[in-house]
Amino acid sequence: MNTNTNTNTKPKTKNNTKRVVIKVGSAVLTDNNNIAKERMLNLVSMISGLRKTYDVILVTSGAVAAGYSTLKLDKSKQIGKKALAAAGQPILMTAYKKKFDIYDIDTAQILLTEDDFDSRKRTKMFQEIIDAHLTHDILPIVNENDITSTPEQQFGDNDQLSAVVAHATNAEILVILSDIDGYFDKNPHEYQDAKIFKTMSKIPEQALLDESTPNNSFATGGIVTKLKAANFLIRHGRKMLLCNGFDLSAAESFLLENKHTLGTLFLPEEEAKKSSESASKKSAENAIKKES
Repeated sequence: MNTNTNTNTKPKTKNNTKRVVIKVGSAVLTDNNNIAKERMLNLVSMISGLRKTYDVILVTSGAVAAGYSTLKLDKSKQIGKKALAAAGQPILMTAYKKKFDIYDIDTAQILLTEDDFDSRKRTKMFQEIIDAHLTHDILPIVNENDITSTPEQQFGDNDQLSAVVAHATNAEILVILSDIDGYFDKNPHEYQDAKIFKTMSKIPEQALLDESTPNNSFATGGIVTKLKAANFLIRHGRKMLLCNGFDLSAAESFLLENKHTLGTLFLPEEEAKKSSESASKKSAENAIKKES
């Protein structure tokens, strides 16, 4: 684990009661086989604002894509992908550090495999590391360890990794920033009349069985892995927002203003029911006010 901290200042402490996990994918972070610096800066700026209200954990993709900017290896082969990840991790973290330094935010890198959640002892160790970082105002940046892990040890995608991280760290919500606005009733890239689901509390079984279809050559997920992440969190009584990572206004409105302007909010059934009842009550009250 590599930590980037400023040793010239005393440790800072925080007491935020709410915790959020932000996951950003390769499609958002990269452009033409290079790190999309402006989009990364926009993300960092948003996180800086969120940290006034939340404890923030960032789960990031992009190491393999960053590695490809210096090594043109075959990423479809396991050894090629590992070599790219090894080359790309320091490039990715250096890019993040430069951006977070602008806001005087210290960061820590945490590389995980599925084995890290395979026992209570290892999970507890991860939880304590996260708590220590957040208590001292350090931003944990999490990624899957593509370098030394075997296929059996891998999550395979950062969508499902971020869901497990959100649950293990008792986060209030997971926000997945993607190249789409949310979950639609059909593929919005193919159908102009595709309609977005604003909220969802039960994911169709068939949707979870579909083949992963990432829109970016460096991505490992697609909508299916995002639905699997949402399904995992719903089953554990937690929320997930899937929204656009190119335009962060939907994420900012939801997290900072409690306004659901765009994106799909996945909710546990009980919470969805309460939300629906509250909306109906508010609508009725507004109707009464208009009549009077």
